Amino acid sequence: MGRQTTPHRIAMTPGARRALDAASRLFYERGIHAVGVDLIAAEAGVTKKTLYDRFGSKDQLVVEYLAARDEQWRAFLAERLEAAGPSADERILAVFDASREWAGEHSTRGCSMVNAHAEISDPRHPAFGVITGQKAWMLALFTDLAREAAAQDPAKLGRALMLLHEGALVTHGLNVFPDALTAAREQARALLP
Repeated sequence: MGRQTTPHRIAMTPGARRALDAASRLFYERGIHAVGVDLIAAEAGVTKKTLYDRFGSKDQLVVEYLAARDEQWRAFLAERLEAAGPSADERILAVFDASREWAGEHSTRGCSMVNAHAEISDPRHPAFGVITGQKAWMLALFTDLAREAAAQDPAKLGRALMLLHEGALVTHGLNVFPDALTAAREQARALLP
């Protein structure tokens, strides 16, 4: 999977924030490779020079885009897990509920990390660690929740929950069938001890 490293992040000025907002929207809607810095600069109302002065490269913009999405997802999920209460079973199911809610609001084209990985498979790319780190974090979360639920084999249950979750995200993004995350939630419920 490649080594997990913490990516370099930059401080955001107002112009950098506009550039990142434009890049984030464009990368998600059109794909990372399909979007050039000229379009990002034009959409953000900044010059290419400002963009390069602030970010240094398109690759750094990709890092910032994915890292910001990851931070937003983690904060969103933390709120839903807190609201689910102390029951590990309910917290496991809350992950699927949160993903369904998030997908409806923020991910109509599927998981940004999965989409990015389809374009960035080189472990040397600075954003690769953000992508794989987010998925490793999700696996660790499912495994920890399985342990809290007193699963006989928390690692095995954690992997099964991860497979259900990720499969549902991909199915949602491809629009294979409606409400894949609810179907995955029900399958997850059947796996709980």
